[in-house]
Amino acid sequence: MGSTGAPQNTAAPNAPFFTPIQSPPAGSALSENPPTLFSPLKIRDVTFQNRIWVAPMCMYSADNGHLTDFHLVHLGAYAYRGASLTIIEATSVLPNGRISPEDSGLWTDSQIAPLKRVADFLHSQNQLLGIQLAHAGRKASTCAPWSTERGRAITATEDVGGWPRDVMGASAIRWGEGFANPREMSQQDIEDVIHGFRDSAKRAVEAGVDVIEIHGAHGYLISSFLSPISNRRTDSYGGSFENRIRLLVEVIKVVRSVIPAGMPLLVRVSSTEWMEESSEPDSWKVEDTIKLAKLLPALGVDLLDVSSGGNNENQRITPFNDFQVGIAGQIRSALFKSGITNLLIGAVGMITEAEVAKAIVENGKTVNETKEGEDGKVEGTEGAGKVVEIEDEQGAKAKADIVLVARQFLREPEWVLRVAFRLGVKVQWPQQYNRGQFLKGSKV
Repeated sequence: MGSTGAPQNTAAPNAPFFTPIQSPPAGSALSENPPTLFSPLKIRDVTFQNRIWVAPMCMYSADNGHLTDFHLVHLGAYAYRGASLTIIEATSVLPNGRISPEDSGLWTDSQIAPLKRVADFLHSQNQLLGIQLAHAGRKASTCAPWSTERGRAITATEDVGGWPRDVMGASAIRWGEGFANPREMSQQDIEDVIHGFRDSAKRAVEAGVDVIEIHGAHGYLISSFLSPISNRRTDSYGGSFENRIRLLVEVIKVVRSVIPAGMPLLVRVSSTEWMEESSEPDSWKVEDTIKLAKLLPALGVDLLDVSSGGNNENQRITPFNDFQVGIAGQIRSALFKSGITNLLIGAVGMITEAEVAKAIVENGKTVNETKEGEDGKVEGTEGAGKVVEIEDEQGAKAKADIVLVARQFLREPEWVLRVAFRLGVKVQWPQQYNRGQFLKGSKV
């Protein structure tokens, strides 16, 4: 009688080093009929095992734009513990687009290799990597926040690697005290930024990134063009709503044109500037975001990441658990009422508790409807999936399709696993960590 032999510790396929196969990936529901938070979601050709993503978080730890071993450990810690997408911090498309001299960048080919190292590790764990492409605009060339008094910006001067004479914005309007005085961008400056987004997107694809997000929030360059407070231009990039969104539209078009048809494309915006109590006659409001959102599916955008604020030091905002999530729900509802069902919504901000995360996306379902062209590739935005609006017995609707979480992951890198336990959902753990699973009846 033959022996079956010892069980094999199977290697992950295509990994550049030995690591056990993680199949299904950590964070996948093993329970039947899990809540929406732990149900898969497919966007174009990419399937996410749950609805919890790690939001981009600036770490001010790059080496002239190059990611380091710190980023490998920092990002990897969240990914192999079950987050279905881990998004790299705001990554500048040009040297003068960094927030600080230590920000991540992707403006030159030498920055591809360290990014690929991170991508290779996440893929070896059967997890997905995103990157947020950005330009800081008039908020560029500042010092890392921990090197200054809390809440106080300080310009990074040339002696610490800054570029205060090369800071630019939609208009020559300084963000506030401690920031450099920006120059108003020329047509050539605008073209350089658009080309920077295009070339950085190409590099991200080469490095193996799975998802790209365009940063249009928090007062950085694209955000400053959207707002009439910071955009006083009189050319085709200023004045009317159509002119103020022109830079974002052109960036979206050029990025979509150079990334694979099956790659999801996200856009983050500040949905409101929180300037209603200020003396400014006009600002970017939720109504403007809804108007913009209705245009995004036709441009090839798959998900709108709904944040807020950051464009003016006079903003009046009191953060609470629903302060941005409610806006995400308002935008999602407005899209449905307009018959737009192919733009997903991401909610971010103060999401720290399991039941809250569950409620945000519960009853949010998608039906993937693909349309193939003659070359067999997905055309248009049909590949993003059609969103179906469902109410529960109390009439509650999903406020978003994805939750993006940042600071809670800094506190609890294993937050996905804790959330699953608190909700009573059995999920896959990393193979090496199976012995550490939470015990029934324990408090976590």
